[in-house]
Amino acid sequence: MTSLPVPRQPSQSSDIAGSGTPSPEITPVFALKELVSRLRREQNKIQDLLGSLGFALRSFNNLKQFLELTPLIASRVTDADGGALILFRPDGQMRLERLHCQDNTQCQDIRKALEAATREITSAAPTTPGQSLTLSNNLTAALDHQVSLSLGTDVQLFGTTILTKSTERGRLYVFSRDPDYEWTETRQKLVRLVADQTAVAIANDELTVELRKKERLDRELEIGAEIQLQLLPRQCPNITGIEVAARTQPASRVGGDYYDFIPANYDQIRAKKGAVYESDRWSVAIGDVMGKGVPAGLIMTMLRGMLRAEVLNKHSPARILQHLNHVMYTDLENSNRFVTLFYSEYDTQTQTLYYSNAAHNPPLLWQAETQTIQRLDTLGMLIGLDVDTQYHDAQVQLHPGDTLIYYTDGFTDAANQNGDRFDEENLKNAFQWACQHCETPQAILDHLFNQVQQFIGVSNRAEDDMTLIVMQIKKPDATV
Repeated sequence: MTSLPVPRQPSQSSDIAGSGTPSPEITPVFALKELVSRLRREQNKIQDLLGSLGFALRSFNNLKQFLELTPLIASRVTDADGGALILFRPDGQMRLERLHCQDNTQCQDIRKALEAATREITSAAPTTPGQSLTLSNNLTAALDHQVSLSLGTDVQLFGTTILTKSTERGRLYVFSRDPDYEWTETRQKLVRLVADQTAVAIANDELTVELRKKERLDRELEIGAEIQLQLLPRQCPNITGIEVAARTQPASRVGGDYYDFIPANYDQIRAKKGAVYESDRWSVAIGDVMGKGVPAGLIMTMLRGMLRAEVLNKHSPARILQHLNHVMYTDLENSNRFVTLFYSEYDTQTQTLYYSNAAHNPPLLWQAETQTIQRLDTLGMLIGLDVDTQYHDAQVQLHPGDTLIYYTDGFTDAANQNGDRFDEENLKNAFQWACQHCETPQAILDHLFNQVQQFIGVSNRAEDDMTLIVMQIKKPDATV
């Protein structure tokens, strides 16, 4: 067995020599024990350093704080002279993020050299995203070469990739000026381990940023949904001679469906909270903005304000739709969105419904006397599609027991797992049954919603907003 050299301790040797005691013999067994002890100390040091890095990964909320440790830990676990972290930006730029040197006197020169290397590579990099992705391997090799030239040929250099989701996010370099320094497999693995921890920190930071954005967006959507809910009728009004029920079910937090009950008298609109409306003419409207989410909700809010202003002018339903189309045409054309709207006015004295339709789903009228269903429709294009389109007025005489439903296409377009739609025929059949078996508008409304839910699947959610108004003429003995 070849003996291993062990450093002598001069203070002990001199004491021993001075006392006249002979020096103990250094045996191979003693040298092996010292080597094992030194390796154990090195192993404990590496474990402590990597443990510190793992603790920082779990504890630091600031990515920059973690990145400060990356070249420091990488150089210390490998007994190297220093380390450098270069990160790649999404726009193709490279930046020296962090630098650590054991010898601070040389650190400034190394920093200048590495910054010059990154500028050299960046200036030669392609400008378009497609080229950057295609030539990323060539750029990495060029960066390694440039960094090696910048540090000098006498430097022992090792670099490894920082990879997140199969995307190269940077390079971690560790270097030593010791001519006898070797990049063993163990040292390379340690540097890769530090690089992997750095990649996890970068990915975690990006996830945290995305989560915060999502939380802010969710809060904004909650506020939007609250505002929209406040703009829709909080409860159905008490209208002389009729009973009303209504519900809207948005597919997302903010929907594009709209419905409203508007008394024709301005003083009634300004009535105090809790007051009972007494008006002989009521406007009942239902509409649908193409699309879902916040953009549709914003247009719905604009439509509501304009319609309420038009009602005060006491024009006919067709004229009101005409004015809305003229006013909203430019805004809707620019947004590439359109609105369907059915507008009606009910006269409580004559029990007559006056209406006009802008390409909305025609309401269904169940006539109690004949037990038949009639569609209420007039010619007219979507609001915002054609500025010169014409709308037409129509009217229908209602009788006690008659029931009318206003609905949006979320009902007829609701699809099951086979792709079949609920369609208008199924809605008519469900409505016919409900009018014959349900005693109140609320019961009819609940039945129709339940029928659609059973059709698409109890555990499934409708893909479009669903809104329904049920209006029933009271029978003489039910009139208060």
